[in-house]
Amino acid sequence: MADETIGIVGAGIVGLATGREVALRRPGTRVVVLEKEHEVAVHQTGHNSGVVHAGIYYAPGSLKAALCVRGVALLRDYCRERGVPYHEIGKLVTAVRPDELGRMANLYERARNNHVPDLRKVAQEEIKEIEPNAGGIAALHSPRTAITDYPAVAGEFAKDIEASGGEIRLGFPVTSITGVPNGIEVGSARDRVRVDRLILCAGLHSDTVAKLAGDGREPRIIPFRGEYMLLRPDRAHLVRGLVYPVPDPRYPFLGVHFTPRVDGSVEVGPNAVLALAREGYRLTRISPRDLLGLAGYPGAWRMAAQHWRTGIKEYRGSLSATAFMKDAGLYVPGVGVKDVVRGGAGVRAQALDRDGTLVDDFRIHRDGRVTAVRNAPSPAATASMAIAEHIVDAVFNGT
Repeated sequence: MADETIGIVGAGIVGLATGREVALRRPGTRVVVLEKEHEVAVHQTGHNSGVVHAGIYYAPGSLKAALCVRGVALLRDYCRERGVPYHEIGKLVTAVRPDELGRMANLYERARNNHVPDLRKVAQEEIKEIEPNAGGIAALHSPRTAITDYPAVAGEFAKDIEASGGEIRLGFPVTSITGVPNGIEVGSARDRVRVDRLILCAGLHSDTVAKLAGDGREPRIIPFRGEYMLLRPDRAHLVRGLVYPVPDPRYPFLGVHFTPRVDGSVEVGPNAVLALAREGYRLTRISPRDLLGLAGYPGAWRMAAQHWRTGIKEYRGSLSATAFMKDAGLYVPGVGVKDVVRGGAGVRAQALDRDGTLVDDFRIHRDGRVTAVRNAPSPAATASMAIAEHIVDAVFNGT
């Protein structure tokens, strides 16, 4: 029905992109976005490093691979249309040890299968032509990898929703989701909203909100804090584009890297440490409720048993700037503690299965009138417009 109301929980970039897509594809449909904060894009979107990924890392045939490549094209055109910064500064994925060359070769084949544009292999002597201060023995160069301002993009999506007659209802923490005749009632402590269908894009709280809707299936969200250093302003010129390590296939995290931002700053990081609260942007932020939920989940203990050594290493970097910069100095030799200051931090909503497996691909469940985004980590911001297309196809399939 074209005159129905679609509710969306979560005003991050995925929720807002989805609301915009509904409005575009279903004229006459009313979109209501419900957000517990008093601004849009406060959490993962607002703490994003701004990288527009080209699709190098993702398993061919996965949702990540398909939606990332599609999403880049949509996002690039949208940013240019709206005047949002979008700079193709390029990325080097750099091997610094001989034992990384095999993984880099596999990554190259994966990227080719994903149709990453203009990717090429770079020999050691060519690295300096692209990044004069970078180290490494070989690299992959992705000249089309870009940076943007994701909170600005999210803000434009919100404007589109409101221009279509939709509503962004801020300060609405969802506490109940109840089926009613021919619809769903979504409640907060002070108000209730009736919708015909509901889409859950709750990010760090995606599992708990899905549970309110009766979707108790795995996975569970485990928060990982990623902390950054910033190159001092007088050292920011040392890096022209993005400089990344060859990723470890055991982890969905990409390792410490150098990331120029659209404001001219350069981030170094992030690490990946278990956060003690879902919104634990500071080391001192602790949520007993979140910790109890973590301790009561078998998958968390199985994950810890598999990866405790890596966890200790990451915490060491969290507590010591010297330890943090040890690996970074392999990629831009000579850059050390004296060249950086502490930067910000983000929290990644990492989905975890009961067997302790870190979920890599996007996961989206549909159950009747409710569609739940259960896992949407990086490159969700890059792919947000393509994820929105996918969700809307799922929601309205056959109707």
